[in-house]
Amino acid sequence: MEYKQVIVVRDDLGMTRGKACAQVAHASLGAAEVAMKEHAAWYEAWRRSGQKKVVVRGESQEHLGRLFEEAKRLGLPCFLVRDAGLTQLPPGTTTALAVGPAPGEMVDRVTGELRLF
Repeated sequence: MEYKQVIVVRDDLGMTRGKACAQVAHASLGAAEVAMKEHAAWYEAWRRSGQKKVVVRGESQEHLGRLFEEAKRLGLPCFLVRDAGLTQLPPGTTTALAVGPAPGEMVDRVTGELRLF
């Protein structure tokens, strides 16, 4: 079985590449920490298999919110990033969402139709 994590980054904010990369890192680590607590076997399988990550585009705050709710409904580890507002964005701006680590086919139910970032 394949395990993976998909990180959805808002494409409508005009973040610099560096800012987007930082948000991806926050999302990935946050969801991995959730998985360690709530789905330890999934986390370990993902870690042992190379920690596959895919970064895709999200359309808006509302889009990320819908994906987050769907991931939670399916029982997937997930983490929604809200920016601290110290650099480019206003405080509390939703920037990224990580879904997984989890079995790939489950993650794809939430993110499978999204385009690569």
